[in-house]
Amino acid sequence: MNATDGVLDDPRNNLSLPLPPPAGISGDGRADTAPGPSSSPNPGSSPNRASGDGAHVDSRAAARVAAYHANRHANHHTADLHVKTEAPWVRRTLIGLALAFLVFFLLLPLLAVFNEALSAGTAAYLDALRASDTGAAVWLTVVVALVALPLNVLFGVAAAWAIARFEFRGKSLLLTLIDLPFAVSPVVAGLLFVLVFGAEGWFGPWLADHDIKVIFAIPGIILATLFISFPFVARELIPLMQTQGREEEEAAISLGASGWQMFRRVTLPNIKWGLLYGVILSNARVMGEFGAVSVVSGHIRGETNTLPLHVEILYNEYNAVGAFAAASILALLALVTLAAKSVVEWRLQREIKKAGGA
Repeated sequence: MNATDGVLDDPRNNLSLPLPPPAGISGDGRADTAPGPSSSPNPGSSPNRASGDGAHVDSRAAARVAAYHANRHANHHTADLHVKTEAPWVRRTLIGLALAFLVFFLLLPLLAVFNEALSAGTAAYLDALRASDTGAAVWLTVVVALVALPLNVLFGVAAAWAIARFEFRGKSLLLTLIDLPFAVSPVVAGLLFVLVFGAEGWFGPWLADHDIKVIFAIPGIILATLFISFPFVARELIPLMQTQGREEEEAAISLGASGWQMFRRVTLPNIKWGLLYGVILSNARVMGEFGAVSVVSGHIRGETNTLPLHVEILYNEYNAVGAFAAASILALLALVTLAAKSVVEWRLQREIKKAGGA
């Protein structure tokens, strides 16, 4: 450790520490104008002698001020150099790689979908969209979404409420079960439903005796879609509700609010953006699900084909225009979902910061 030019160099952490201000300089770098013993004129000295000593003291103080400010500037410059952790070419390379990935794996495939859909002209594109099988696939996809989303919201809110507000046995198990669809392949999930509700499954004979169709019918598609999409709402609400705490809800109860009033006027306004974010993600998964639905649907054209399954059938039949026309609907849905997700995510981050600051 040594001192040079008013700066301490510490070899242990490679930091440059400023020395205290030199004598005669205050903490803000200004010269101390209070007279000291060295600057006080002798009683017996002449006025000219006293004037000369004062000028000499002022010049030395000015020199110390200039040296002190120069050392502070050099020290700040050294600190700024320590903050930079990578070279500019590293940052530019990483940004370029990220942009290249987005262009080649997201933008170009999206443009290729619309290019192939319109390759035979706008009239052929519109005719493919007006086909009866395409309309039936779109309608079935909408029906499944209208049934699955409210059930996902009910389960997600109930599960998030229980996990964020209470301590109970089996809480860790419940969290694990919520994450199960993320760990299980959708095809395996579809096979599980066939094993349970199929003709040779556990409940197959009983369902056949009562003329109830689950597999290769709309109920099976809804069940498979529910299994794949139910974690999204709960997984968005749990951390949000844990961050917000329950002080406001307890205050509402202490003021005489009922459980429903507390939920409607306190809890729901606090979680509305997180709930909407989960609904958007769940809806995207519902409308784009392929693996589990493919196993349980039976691929009955016009009856059990959702839009992703319809795209596969048309492509396998070498109907490229029809397949890409149907795929363009899913692409437009993805763009709308992305835009809505960005807006809601921004509002959700504001809610989380507000809750954390409170």
